[in-house]
Amino acid sequence: MNFELNEEQRLIVQGVRDFAQGEIGPRAKDMDEQAVIPPEIISQLRELGVFGAQIPLEYDGLGLDSVTYVAIIEALAQECAGVAIALSVHTSVAAYPLLTFGDDEQRRRFLPRLAAGEIGAFCLTEPGSGSDAGSLATSARRDGDSYVLNGQKVFVSNGSIARLYLIMARTDPEIQPQHRGISAFLVERDTPGFSIGRKEDKMGLRASDTTELFMEDCRVPAENRLGAEGIGFKIAMLSLNNGRIGVGSQAVGIAQAALDEAIPYAKERCQFGHPLVHFEAIQAKIAEMGTRLEAARLLVRRAAWLKDQGADFIRQAAIAKLYASETATWLTHQAVQIHGGYGYIKEYAVERYYRDARVTEIYEGTSEMQRIIIARELLRG
Repeated sequence: MNFELNEEQRLIVQGVRDFAQGEIGPRAKDMDEQAVIPPEIISQLRELGVFGAQIPLEYDGLGLDSVTYVAIIEALAQECAGVAIALSVHTSVAAYPLLTFGDDEQRRRFLPRLAAGEIGAFCLTEPGSGSDAGSLATSARRDGDSYVLNGQKVFVSNGSIARLYLIMARTDPEIQPQHRGISAFLVERDTPGFSIGRKEDKMGLRASDTTELFMEDCRVPAENRLGAEGIGFKIAMLSLNNGRIGVGSQAVGIAQAALDEAIPYAKERCQFGHPLVHFEAIQAKIAEMGTRLEAARLLVRRAAWLKDQGADFIRQAAIAKLYASETATWLTHQAVQIHGGYGYIKEYAVERYYRDARVTEIYEGTSEMQRIIIARELLRG
């Protein structure tokens, strides 16, 4: 297994990195403060074609492999984690389930639009159901050639900028266990009865919008049901397994950005007559930061490689997401510590990285849930 990028992959990733450094990085602080990704950044990303990164060529995408894709997410996250997760959600839990479970007509109808940059969103979490996704309450009642959806979703990434929403709703309220009564639906933004609620004011990852969604007698054509009735929970879980690779690569990008800030600061900042890097305590921090970062990157790329091989990647995706997210939290903490009091000031980027890293241990499955998944997969042998 060789996780190093080949020449073609490097050229693709370098193009995204050049764009991110030139256009996103200089605006990242403002994007964090204003809590928005400017429309012109979205337009430029469309022109780069990255919204179709993993959509096959036959549906007007780039058809990139997963290892290249995670390197793209990492490059974006080094400049702005909010931009990175907007692309990751669109690709991993919107386009991927459509490609995996959609019929030919659904793929032809929606995938070219997603590849062109009509952003997708994934809607599972509700006010009363988070990690316990099987207990969701949003209902979908069959009515002739349509389903009528009623309910609320929360913590929807891309909620206010998406055009297509993958929504999990309960079609059978009686069946046990509960998760077998959940189905998946493709809902377009302008569907009557569908509305976007408030935008959450978050601690970090502020450029990425996170909203509530409401369905009030929202009528969705039956042909927009993704897969058979009752397999929505399966679709959601497989999508999240895939999404964890993207979140892991986002965490690696945040961690790399923090290390890239900490090292030059430690070389320039003097205390007791010497630069900080002359002190063994700082050297030990930097050594540990670099070691954990390399391990996290390799775990994420291994999960991506396994996916490309068509192998079972569930355990590896959970391991990669768990380790990379906890590494990002720990490493950004150390970067703030190296900066001392200045690390607590918004003028310095490590303050933003510290806030951005924290959520990577929560969404796409908390660290606690990742440990449950890893243990379950190991115990299965």
